[in-house]
Amino acid sequence: MEMMAMVSSLLAMQAGNTRGQIAAAIVKNNADAEKFAVQTLLGQPSQANLGAGVGGSLDRLA
Repeated sequence: MEMMAMVSSLLAMQAGNTRGQIAAAIVKNNADAEKFAVQTLLGQPSQANLGAGVGGSLDRLA
């Protein structure tokens, strides 16, 4: 196999790997967005905008 063909095939493999990584990141972001939407629709509280320590466990015996 000549040198340019080998280099071209290696570059094509790297480009394919990069596309796969980008696709995986997009799928994960979409899944996270869907999860948030479902949690919102089900009425589960979101603690995204709460201050530190808010929403933690309470000591009910005190």
